[in-house]
Amino acid sequence: MAAGPGSARLTEDEIEGNPAAAAQKLTVAIEQKPDSAEYYCQRAYAHILLQNYHDAIADAKRTLALDPSNAIALLRQGIGEYHMKNYASSLKTFKEGQKLDSSNTALTIWIKRCEEAINAASQTEVSRPSKIKYDWYQTESHVIVTIMIKNAKKDEVNIQFSENELNALVKLSSEEDYNLKLHLLHSIVPEQSVFKVLSTKIELKMKKPEAVRWEKLEGNEDSPNLKQFTPVSDSMLLYPSSSHYTRNWDKLVGEIKEEEKNEKLEGDAALNKLFQQIYSDGTDEVKRAMNKSFMESGGTVLSTNWSDVGKRKVEVNPPDDMEWKKF
Repeated sequence: MAAGPGSARLTEDEIEGNPAAAAQKLTVAIEQKPDSAEYYCQRAYAHILLQNYHDAIADAKRTLALDPSNAIALLRQGIGEYHMKNYASSLKTFKEGQKLDSSNTALTIWIKRCEEAINAASQTEVSRPSKIKYDWYQTESHVIVTIMIKNAKKDEVNIQFSENELNALVKLSSEEDYNLKLHLLHSIVPEQSVFKVLSTKIELKMKKPEAVRWEKLEGNEDSPNLKQFTPVSDSMLLYPSSSHYTRNWDKLVGEIKEEEKNEKLEGDAALNKLFQQIYSDGTDEVKRAMNKSFMESGGTVLSTNWSDVGKRKVEVNPPDDMEWKKF
């Protein structure tokens, strides 16, 4: 082969016969004539045959910069994008090429391949188990679901509560959207259910219509013998959770007191509800502190400060007007 640019024009058969030699010859020709769209387009084809898809895309784009109406360059750019699994980009590229040359059957075939690849990828994502985990626990009045997604944006979180279903859709910047759909074991009160978007998670608080203990989160409500919640002294030990986070206790107490007003709880019932909520929403250290202080003091002390009660035995401390006796 001569080195001059005039002899660098190659047929597709010549490129297919020896794509490496063709790419080398075209590189020499481009150095001598860098404004030749044809040379770049031919070298893009050689790169495709050599599976150098990134280089093929670059040459196709250089072709289009010199010749924007070149449908063959769009075909070769799209093929490179397809093999790099950029199916959405390749589909767009092929359709742009089809606008320039609607009679090109190769573009039609590649458009169909892209659409099939996109559909297959979508189905794979649906069936693939999500890496994002969620957890749940319950109180007498609520079921709380925690989705472990960090730094979610509030306007990209869509939560829908219905009587027996929970639907959560979260748009994620780095991967496919996260969707959680649960068919709940028992019914909830949708209009009294809320959610919070925090820096480390998304917390969904679903209101129970009655104080029934859920044996599990999902399923069919087929058991007529529903278990009611026991008093707080027994039920305090019934709410394990793998969620680790801190609470603003003063704020929580205020929220519970407001809820007590709405539910018209008084006396011991209101106090029990407050302690139960604190225990349910507490960290492992808070729960250990409450359990240890309650048991060691014979039920006369209930502390949430593990750094204090964890270092000592909690002594009995009954109210001033009462006497504690061991039976």
